[in-house]
Amino acid sequence: MTSPAGCVTAVEPGSGDERAGKPVLHAYLDIAIVVIVLAATNLIAHFTTVWASIATVPISAVVLLVLTRRRGLGWAELGLSPRHLRRGSVYALAAMAIVIGVVAIGAALPITRPFFMADRYATLSGALIASMIVIPLQTVIPEELAFRGVLHGTLERVYGARGVFAAGSLLFGLWHIASSLGLTSGNKGLSGFLGGGLLGQILGVLAAVVATAAAGVVFTWLRRRSGSLIAPIALHWSLNGAGALAAAIVWQTTMG
Repeated sequence: MTSPAGCVTAVEPGSGDERAGKPVLHAYLDIAIVVIVLAATNLIAHFTTVWASIATVPISAVVLLVLTRRRGLGWAELGLSPRHLRRGSVYALAAMAIVIGVVAIGAALPITRPFFMADRYATLSGALIASMIVIPLQTVIPEELAFRGVLHGTLERVYGARGVFAAGSLLFGLWHIASSLGLTSGNKGLSGFLGGGLLGQILGVLAAVVATAAAGVVFTWLRRRSGSLIAPIALHWSLNGAGALAAAIVWQTTMG
C-alpha cells in the first residue's frame, strides 16, 4: 500500500487485506470437503458391501454435521435452529398433504398406475418396514441433513441463494446416478415406457437425475422458505415413503 509520502510499502502479515481472504478460502475448502465426502459416501454405499450400503450415508451425514459445526456453521445455517421449528412444521404438514394426495391419485388412475409396479415393494409388510424405518433413517433424514443442511449452509456462504439452488440441486441429482442403475429393470411401468436393455437403463438414469435435481430445487425452496430441515424432510419422506406404500397396495391389488 502507499504511505503518506507516496512510497509503496509491503502489506504486513495479519493485515485487513490478508484476513479478508481467509474466510472465503476456508468457505471454498469447506465446500470441497463436503462434496468429496459425499462422492466417496455414494461410491462406498452402492459398490461395496450390504452393511456399508446401510450405514455409510447416515454415518457420513453425522460426520459432516460435526465437521461443519467445528468449522463455524451455526444451527440456523444448517436448518436446525429451534426457533424455525414451528414454521417448518407448518410447511411440512402442507407438503405431506399435497404429496400424499397426488400419490393416491396417481396410484388410482389407470394411466399412471403401472409406474407404481416396483417389485421391491411387492409385499405390504416389506413396504411398511421400508416406509417407516429404512427410508427415513437410511435415506431421507441423512440426505436432507447432508444436502439441505450441510451442503446448503456451506454453499450459501460463498454463492448465495442462486448457488444453493443450482449447485445443490445438480449435485443432488448426480447423487442418484448409482441408485438408479437398476431403476427400469425393477419397475414394469418404467421399463415399458423407456424400454429395456442398456438404452433403457441409460434413459432411466437420466430421468432419475433430472427428476431428483428438480426435487432438489423444491426441497431447497422449502428449506429456505421455512428456515428448517423439517419441511424438506417431510416432503422427501412423502415422496419415498408414501410412494412405497402405494406401490405395495397397487402390487397387491393388481397381482393378487
